[in-house]
Amino acid sequence: MSIELYTYFRSSAAFRVRIALEYKGIAATHHAVSLLADEQRAPAYAALNPQQLVPALVAEGRVLTQSLAIIEYLDEAFPDTPPLIWGDARQRARIRSLALAVACDVHPLNNLRVLKFLQSDCGQDDAGIKRWCQHWMQLGFEAIESMLHEDTAFCAGDAVSLADVTLVPQVFNARRFGVELAAYPKIMQRFESAMALAAFSRAQPESQADCVR
Repeated sequence: MSIELYTYFRSSAAFRVRIALEYKGIAATHHAVSLLADEQRAPAYAALNPQQLVPALVAEGRVLTQSLAIIEYLDEAFPDTPPLIWGDARQRARIRSLALAVACDVHPLNNLRVLKFLQSDCGQDDAGIKRWCQHWMQLGFEAIESMLHEDTAFCAGDAVSLADVTLVPQVFNARRFGVELAAYPKIMQRFESAMALAAFSRAQPESQADCVR
């Protein structure tokens, strides 16, 4: 099956899908969409993804959007690859709960388009934007830290799950905005466990061909 991924190196949502593809060993052709250059607003891409966001994944002649939905599709469409949502009904619900705590409650508040609006329409300078990001990340991380068990290698147990795939990119964001991560030892232990795996390392922003330093 031919897979195409529209991605941006620093996008947390695209980072999640890159991790999933790498972890499952699914080959995909990558198309870089620069959010800083507003390439997501180009007519051709807007026709592909009316939300004008990344990622977008093309598979079986269909366009899929929203990173968590894409990853669930990959789990279902490639059942012979390592699953990212696994276990019984309770375990699957816990995995989704941890993933959504990041994807719904933390990440949207430090999304690039939100930060641009804070600057352009709300008159916030770099320091104000940094304070905004730190505040919402710290609140989210405090909750997630309390949700993690003490004795597991990864977020939901001893195997990688959607929760790890979602958390790791948010830690990268937190580092960018100067969040004091020593306050979250359980989060950082899961982060280090994940980043020791080749799939996470290959998917990270600095490993992408479109990475702009």
